[in-house]
Amino acid sequence: MIRAVFPTHQCAHARLMSTPRPNLLFIMPDQLRADFLSCHGADFVSTPHIDALASEGVRYARAYSPSPVCVPARCLLLSGRDAIKNGVLDNSHFLRPDLNECGIQTWAQILSDNGYLTASIGKMHFYPWDASLGFEHRVICEDKRWLTIEDDYFRHLSAKGLRKLHGRDHEGYQENRGAIICPYDLEDSWDGYVGSEAVRFIEEYDDDRPFAAMVGFPGPHCPYDPCAEALDQIDVGKIPTASAFVEDHDGPLREANIRGNRGDWNGVDYSVFTDVHKQKVRQHYAALVKQIDDEVGRIVVALEETGQLEDTVVIFGSDHGDMLGDHDLIGKMNFYEGSCHVPLIVRQPARRQSVICEDVVSLADVTATLLGLAGVDRPDYYDSCTLPELGLPDAPRERVFGFVGGAMMNTDGHWKWVKNSSTGKSHLFNVDEDPHEQNDRQHESDETRGIAARLDGELTRQLLVSIAAAGSDRSIGNTPLWDDADFGQGRWHFDYPAALGS
Repeated sequence: MIRAVFPTHQCAHARLMSTPRPNLLFIMPDQLRADFLSCHGADFVSTPHIDALASEGVRYARAYSPSPVCVPARCLLLSGRDAIKNGVLDNSHFLRPDLNECGIQTWAQILSDNGYLTASIGKMHFYPWDASLGFEHRVICEDKRWLTIEDDYFRHLSAKGLRKLHGRDHEGYQENRGAIICPYDLEDSWDGYVGSEAVRFIEEYDDDRPFAAMVGFPGPHCPYDPCAEALDQIDVGKIPTASAFVEDHDGPLREANIRGNRGDWNGVDYSVFTDVHKQKVRQHYAALVKQIDDEVGRIVVALEETGQLEDTVVIFGSDHGDMLGDHDLIGKMNFYEGSCHVPLIVRQPARRQSVICEDVVSLADVTATLLGLAGVDRPDYYDSCTLPELGLPDAPRERVFGFVGGAMMNTDGHWKWVKNSSTGKSHLFNVDEDPHEQNDRQHESDETRGIAARLDGELTRQLLVSIAAAGSDRSIGNTPLWDDADFGQGRWHFDYPAALGS
């Protein structure tokens, strides 16, 4: 294959190629909302190992997933481009297989080309599931719902006479709305296996190159299946109740949510979703978070015991959250806080500090940050920019735009403007004053009408820019065909796909 020429953004900071560069470790649980970590104020679950990363790094209090569903979030991380430009707005789409011919590289490819060993361990949600997408080393433990995939976790279980289990294979699955208990030992659970493989990678690492590794925990995504001992560590009485259903906002969203979850992939009927159900789900979800925190602790200990901790930048974040009964919804794919407000923490050995950053940031910014920390210029086509407080060049964001199938968002971290196709309505929330998003403020006063108009105008402009950029692969180039002899005489050839910048 002929590799396209990839334009780069010339960073303001000097390249670090001639000096030792850090290892980069990006830990990403699947479907972890921010307010189920104790460093984000949760007092019903203790997450000391994740909290320790925050106490020695930067915790971004206003971090948002711009596309809060599994595949779109991962695709925007891979490419550095938003979901509309990627053409991936739900889990039924993926990046083009000829991405490089379109002039686009994944961050793993870019870092591989710049002297890093790249690795992915755990859930990546690639199509096909065993694609490399630039990762030189892969240990695969795919989505908890993909039971037919014969990945490394499948082989681990098979060697012990075990198999991947659907939620309905467990007692009480329907009655408890997906909240069950894993019948296996922790080491044979989804997240226990991924944690062990991440530790193995660190302990056995002997390459001369720095590594850039992504560890994807399948949990706390449903089914909500912690081991029994983790449930005992949750203070059930302190778990906050779910925020209320608002008919004007939530009716069509709930109908679609019920339909989607009745599918065989899940098979849970949420048409009756009581407060008791919600608290049970929240307890099991919190226990999964507790287990993941323990695995993070094991990973950090492995780094420390092998002498690599002070040479490794650790980034902790999540692709999206989980509504867990807020607004009578479960799962994600909307722009309520439970779905799109995610944890994001960076521990940077060269700048050990304890900072809570109140700037609004995007999960997508992890991509440019990985390149920036490696001293590698990022491509010009990136929407991703570097995170603040890390000594990297970009100014803080002023807003995060979000796109997912059926919804759009613009937020400055305080005011949030959301548009939903299922309701045909738009809503303005102030998440500082109304964190449960119960009150649409857009018609409250001249001031709020002005805020709504500003956010809507910004969102519309970005939408139009992204739609235009999404067609770059079909560009005929800059040659005026009306005056082109080859075109006029039938000798012109459409060079498809066109590479960005060509």
